[in-house]
Amino acid sequence: MVRASVGKCGVNGRHKETRGQSVKNFGKLLLASTGAIALCGAAQAADLPAYTKAPPAPDALAAPASCTNVPDFITTNCALAYYGITVYGTIDMGGGYETHGTPFNQNIITGVEELVQKNSNKALWLLTPGGLSQSNIGIKGNEAIAPGLNFIFDLNFGFDPYSMTAANGPKSLLDNNGVPLSAQSSNADSSRAGQFYNAVGYAGLSSPTYGTLTIGRQNSLELDGVNAYDPMGGSYAFSVIGWQGTAVGGGDTEDARVSTAVKYRLNVGDNLFRVSGMAQLGGYDQNNATQGEYGAGIGKDFNFGAAGSLALDAIFTYDKGAVKSTALAAGSAAFLAAPNTLGATVSDDTSGMILAKYTYQKLKVYGGYEYISFANPNSPLTTGFTDIAGIPVLLGNISQSGFVNNEHLQIMWTGARYAFTDTLDAGIAYYHYDQNSFGKTFCNNNSASTCSGTLDAVSLNVDWQFAKKFDAYAGFMYSQVHNGLANGYLFTNNFAPTVGLRFRF
Repeated sequence: MVRASVGKCGVNGRHKETRGQSVKNFGKLLLASTGAIALCGAAQAADLPAYTKAPPAPDALAAPASCTNVPDFITTNCALAYYGITVYGTIDMGGGYETHGTPFNQNIITGVEELVQKNSNKALWLLTPGGLSQSNIGIKGNEAIAPGLNFIFDLNFGFDPYSMTAANGPKSLLDNNGVPLSAQSSNADSSRAGQFYNAVGYAGLSSPTYGTLTIGRQNSLELDGVNAYDPMGGSYAFSVIGWQGTAVGGGDTEDARVSTAVKYRLNVGDNLFRVSGMAQLGGYDQNNATQGEYGAGIGKDFNFGAAGSLALDAIFTYDKGAVKSTALAAGSAAFLAAPNTLGATVSDDTSGMILAKYTYQKLKVYGGYEYISFANPNSPLTTGFTDIAGIPVLLGNISQSGFVNNEHLQIMWTGARYAFTDTLDAGIAYYHYDQNSFGKTFCNNNSASTCSGTLDAVSLNVDWQFAKKFDAYAGFMYSQVHNGLANGYLFTNNFAPTVGLRFRF
């Protein structure tokens, strides 16, 4: 059992959920309209633009004009917005090649496994949806109810553009229940689990003076942070921490979003610093993947004038009884007895994340570090439960005593983006995972998933916005696992070039 074997909007099942820095006018509209943070991933990654700050005053940013006809909708940056309500979305479609790939699966939120996984197998040409961002459709609103106070809401649904099915990570695991690794299709866990609000679904109040308070399904603070400070914007095809949700879920991808969250954000003083806080109400029965998630963040921007600017943020999160869903092994008694159920590992996770971004003219340099500790739960489960996708998990298939010693996972990344023009930019990134040996006996080989191990990945992409709502992109990600993080893998590396086209409205 390993909590950090590479997986989706997870190291093996900790996933995903965009290039928040490149959304330009649409990103401005989203920030002004919602006054809230809308992403990411998978729990798997890269979804909508994310911001760590509380929003500015409602009238501080000019929104694009409302569309009046079909040609305007296609050729300009007009919005489908009337009377304070906006319909918005993204369609992201592409294709790619993988040296050690697995077949397309309509349920996994990324469609394919660009990041090396246990079942990574043979060379394949593949349909590759969501290279830069999750395809989605949403509706949001921003309406003044008193001077300096606005009512806001956002409801967003992510889907696969090729099959038109809901993004559902746990269902992709169920698709591969009892299937040998070499015969599996792409699969990985995710906080997106087929819900009609599998991205976000919240409402609240926003004030330029008193901050923003929202209630409902919302991104974790770490998901917001990764999408703002990842040089690849949390994208599926080019970012390890976008494709998998270990980083954004505080250890487990299913915790990248909380269905019953209260979140508060405030800019203190005249941009003196910013604070954020988040708490979960209820537990598994309210479509959450923890019995309790609590987070806090603090950040500040520094303006150096002609020398550029620096943004810093720090985030702390605690997840009680965090769930990582797993497929049942081929030929196992668990699968033979109950093939329509899943297994799970449950742990208490504690994480701390430090983020930085330096901007100088057309250059942005990014860096991040996260330390995650996994421990056996202080309050072990005594019964099974139904997971966030509505799939039963039997008590006998729940692992909650596998951490003889606490697992410590360190995640770090760096990279840069350069804007050659207003419509063309390129980025490069490097990602590294380091896991300690947490079994009964120290080991630093691939004999067990509890051995110390590492993951390394490098990626590069180019994005060209050739029209107001369209951009084309191309790039690659190369990933490799070593020692404990390579335990049970068919192959230990994958090279995955991807090209795609994205339409955002």
